[in-house]
Amino acid sequence: MLVGPGWLLDQPVELESVRLEFSDAEHPVPRLDPVDHVLPLTARGDRYAGYSRAVRDLVRPRLLENRLSYRLLDVSASDGLTLTFGTTTFFEVFDVKESLAHEFKSAWYAAGGAIPHWDALPLRSAIGDPFDPSRLLMSPGINTLTIRRSSTGDHRFVLHERDGAAVADGRDICSLMPAGEFQPSSVSTVDIRNDFSLWRNIMREYSEEFLGNPEHDGNGARRIDYGNEEPFASFERARNEGRFRLWHYGLIMDPLRLAASQRTVAVIDGDVFDRLFSGVVDANDEGRVVTIDGRIGVPFTAEAIDRLETRLSSGAVTLLRLAWRDRLLLLR
Repeated sequence: MLVGPGWLLDQPVELESVRLEFSDAEHPVPRLDPVDHVLPLTARGDRYAGYSRAVRDLVRPRLLENRLSYRLLDVSASDGLTLTFGTTTFFEVFDVKESLAHEFKSAWYAAGGAIPHWDALPLRSAIGDPFDPSRLLMSPGINTLTIRRSSTGDHRFVLHERDGAAVADGRDICSLMPAGEFQPSSVSTVDIRNDFSLWRNIMREYSEEFLGNPEHDGNGARRIDYGNEEPFASFERARNEGRFRLWHYGLIMDPLRLAASQRTVAVIDGDVFDRLFSGVVDANDEGRVVTIDGRIGVPFTAEAIDRLETRLSSGAVTLLRLAWRDRLLLLR
């Protein structure tokens, strides 16, 4: 994984200490051009306008929807972690990531499996500094390592095996759960502000991925009442009681697609975990939940992390190893 200046913290901080700032100002969208050399042809012989349209027509995953997303504009770690966001769309960012990935893979093949020369990577070369949001369009989703904290020391973490036929991103790998885009629940101006919260975004992912609730995609008739509507009200109570604790490690970047993501850890007391997720699903729209010996999750041990490494995304391995290093802090 790649890390920009100030992106990855030496130690995790409590989630509520991360400051979010929202900018209404117009920010130019950096253009990635030209892209013809990495886009496939349509049946008529024309070039596709973007990867999202090509994936929709050719791959046809069950889940591929253009949603409003929060766009990263600035990262500051000078006085605690501060993240500034505007807005973009899922397809805008997806097109950039896939173009960069396919350009590299094509150049790698052309070089006979050797590291390509920069001349063969015009899109990547044009970006220059990949950690500069004015040069590269970024919408860092939130990946959360969920640890069920046991009073007997038998801690477990939750793992998700993604279904390659269902998703357009991260196909056929094991990832941490929950994970999702940083997005409002609708395009409503009220929701863009109301949902501008790491915690609320994470809660929605727990609702969808753990409990199998319909995706909060803005198709409802009203905004979400996080304080009174279940399961969010129960999540809030557990957090206020100090039994559902969250930490933030900062951001990392996938070197192939130059895709930024936020890395967080949730530590939930065992009895609270069992109560909140008594209705946990075996599978959701994106894949299946990993179980061992009939129990949800994988033992949180160095041995298990080593054994699973080849099946995990590099971002998942990164967060697991950081969390294992800091286990005394996270599990105290």
